[in-house]
Amino acid sequence: MAAVEGHCADGFEAVRESFEENFRRRGELGAAVSVMAGGRSVVDLWGGWADVAETRPWERDTLVNVWSTTKGVTALCAHLLADRGLLDLDAPVRDVWPEFAAAGKEKITVRQLLAHRAGLTGPRVTQTVADLYDWDLTVSRLAESEPWWEPGTHSGYHALSYGFLVGEVIRRVTGRTAGAYLAETVTGPLGIDFTIGLPEHEDGRAAELVSKPLDRNSEEARILTQLDMIGLSSLGNPVVRAKDANTLAWRRAELPAINGHGTARAVAALYAVLAGDALAAGAPLLSRSAAERAREGQGECVDLVLGAAFGGATEIALGCWLSGPHRAYGPNRRAFGHDGYGGSFGMADPEAGISIGYVLNRMGAHLANDPRKTALIDAVYACL
Repeated sequence: MAAVEGHCADGFEAVRESFEENFRRRGELGAAVSVMAGGRSVVDLWGGWADVAETRPWERDTLVNVWSTTKGVTALCAHLLADRGLLDLDAPVRDVWPEFAAAGKEKITVRQLLAHRAGLTGPRVTQTVADLYDWDLTVSRLAESEPWWEPGTHSGYHALSYGFLVGEVIRRVTGRTAGAYLAETVTGPLGIDFTIGLPEHEDGRAAELVSKPLDRNSEEARILTQLDMIGLSSLGNPVVRAKDANTLAWRRAELPAINGHGTARAVAALYAVLAGDALAAGAPLLSRSAAERAREGQGECVDLVLGAAFGGATEIALGCWLSGPHRAYGPNRRAFGHDGYGGSFGMADPEAGISIGYVLNRMGAHLANDPRKTALIDAVYACL
């Protein structure tokens, strides 16, 4: 085990202990965790290796693909537009994207896109990973597709399509991609080390993602073998693996649902921005009312895609999952966050005044609530 570096404020020693335990007992390769409390950094730790050969130590500024932890960041862009009066979350998507009205989708709202309730978990044609790199192709396929269920009645996790749907709305409103809008309005002005996709000049800082061969007895394998057509359209069209995210083609693409690259420090900062002035160190980018709207639950239900992974009903707000009765993000039911494929996560709890970012490169087999995540969240709350 490589040495853990960074700082940990007095009173937060349990977080360091839990982080180190992830290396000793939970198979960590390289990772970082960051906690902000009251607008200041109280934990910023990193350790392990940035590559499977263990030749590159994980550094303070190592970047890694955080998979679906990106979704909360993309949702932030939509909420900033709504807060500035440029986007009506309750208006039909067709108002800004006319082609979207095809195949019975004329009444689907931006709110339903943000809450995974649009019924568009994926297009009805077979896709390859290479197809995801063609933005116009994928958004046109989604615009032509009919919903898999009646929009607004249930959530069904839009694993890949979410970024194209919300990202295209952002592009139609601003004339810029979600990644460009994020850089211009949030990460650039605030100096947050996070991009959607990865610029070529940052390749040297990127960690190598690693996944074990799929264990047929794992939770992931069990759930994947039981997927119906809706689940397959979300998680299996196409199937994406760690090896894809290590390619230059993946890094150069903008996939606002799944290929944000950043540090744990950056993830914690972005989820703090999404929480609004409750966590802001300075003037908030998002107003209090907009931040409250972002975590408005849209109704508990058994998610049509990830219901088995959560073991019951859950509730998605406008871009993130609520902690809820399963305590996915700690004891506050209205805390919110988003897990990334393999174990990363970002979260914020405005009532507790905290945000957390966790990134890693050895992907686990849990579709949600990786044991490393749970251990870190428990440790943070034990320190409050």
